[in-house]
Amino acid sequence: MHAITVKDRDAGVSGLTFTELPHPHAAENDVIVEVHAAGFTPGELDWPSTWTDRAGRDRTPSVPGHELSGVVTELGYGTTGLTIGQRVFGLTDWTRNGTLAQYTAVEARNLAPLPAAVDHVTAAALPISGLTAWQALFDHAHLTTGQNVLIHGAAGGVGSIAVQLAREAGARVIATGRAADRDTALGLGADTFVDLQAEKLEEIGEVDVVLDVIGGEILERSTALVRPGGTLVTIAEQVTIQPHDGRAIFFVVEPDRARLADLAERLRHGRLKPIIGAVRTLAEAASAFTPDKRTPGKTIIRVKEA
Repeated sequence: MHAITVKDRDAGVSGLTFTELPHPHAAENDVIVEVHAAGFTPGELDWPSTWTDRAGRDRTPSVPGHELSGVVTELGYGTTGLTIGQRVFGLTDWTRNGTLAQYTAVEARNLAPLPAAVDHVTAAALPISGLTAWQALFDHAHLTTGQNVLIHGAAGGVGSIAVQLAREAGARVIATGRAADRDTALGLGADTFVDLQAEKLEEIGEVDVVLDVIGGEILERSTALVRPGGTLVTIAEQVTIQPHDGRAIFFVVEPDRARLADLAERLRHGRLKPIIGAVRTLAEAASAFTPDKRTPGKTIIRVKEA
């Protein structure tokens, strides 16, 4: 099968190769999925899990990408809940070969059924962004109706989903980003937009929840905006400063079949819309890690033509 692989950690993006790999094996509780569309995170080549397994052993050449939408073609021993020929989407294990391949092995529990009305490209944009946004807002920050939430990177993959979920939950949404992102964020339902390059973040006042995807100076400045009893949640870096009389949490997204199924229903009924930017072929995936210009939305790799 065709796949994108990496084997030289020092080579960075230039080490990504379009190559042939053996067909994957379905271990116990696995399924083999024929990948129709896949998503990736540009920073994956910096993650230790891209290069080693859970025991810390080298596992190269490895396949990056951890989001997929496709069709089940094989069931491993003991696998339940899915059937051959079923349309599925989900999030793969960080320490195993990923989704930038024609076929991949995935634990069945990491996948959810994909409604027929949702196309594979759209579905592949949802697993990491959708689960991250939901877990940040509701599992960690416990956002409720009537609260104020500050969402950084509101036109990005995670931020755009978070704006929509927070708005539907009845929260007041303050979105941030670049000036070019203003119309996108407001169109998704944000009540207010702050241009981080030209406007003062501190002028928004106190908020109940902050969702940070940027880190660094923005994370530090946002800490002071959390009102007593509030929560800052970040996916960018470990937290070193706590809000006064509040909480700050760093987390890594976890698979959740039930939540994926819920997000898929929101997609099907038009209550949720991922922002998709460029759509590339598998052979073009290596160049997608280093785009020549900033593209709004998430880049998706179309592995199989419909």
